[in-house]
Amino acid sequence: MAKLTDLNDTDLLAELSAHEEDLRFETFSVADAHEVGRRLVALAEKRSLSIAIDITCGDHCLFHMALKGTSPDNAQWILRKRRVVNRFHHSSLFMGATCRLAGQSLEQKYMLPDNQFAAHGGAFPIRLKDGAVIGTVTVSGLPQIEDHALVVEVLQDYLKAS
Repeated sequence: MAKLTDLNDTDLLAELSAHEEDLRFETFSVADAHEVGRRLVALAEKRSLSIAIDITCGDHCLFHMALKGTSPDNAQWILRKRRVVNRFHHSSLFMGATCRLAGQSLEQKYMLPDNQFAAHGGAFPIRLKDGAVIGTVTVSGLPQIEDHALVVEVLQDYLKAS
């Protein structure tokens, strides 16, 4: 598998679609949110990453952690990325690549204000096997592809172990 940073936007969209197809849950509980969050924290601490983590279902925050080196700005990025996933039911990185291929910003393409929506990597849909999107896992603090890749890595490991 190629690194996400090595892909053009067309190939990136195909890879991101595969992530979204593969990373689906039978159910998703508060316990699942806490375990996914705990694994993100552990991996970030192991790699000395300064990130903020948010896991939300609907309007209910199930897990939130801001690690050393983050700032209130990370919470704003989380909110803006999460809104993109909730609006389009695709990862925020997917929507960013979609807009780049169209040669437009999210605001130009969908009339969504940049100060409220961010089509930058790091927010990923919590999708059930039946296709329903029930929430988001979001990371902020790294370059956007790394934010996305960290979420995907943890979700892959978690779903493999389940």
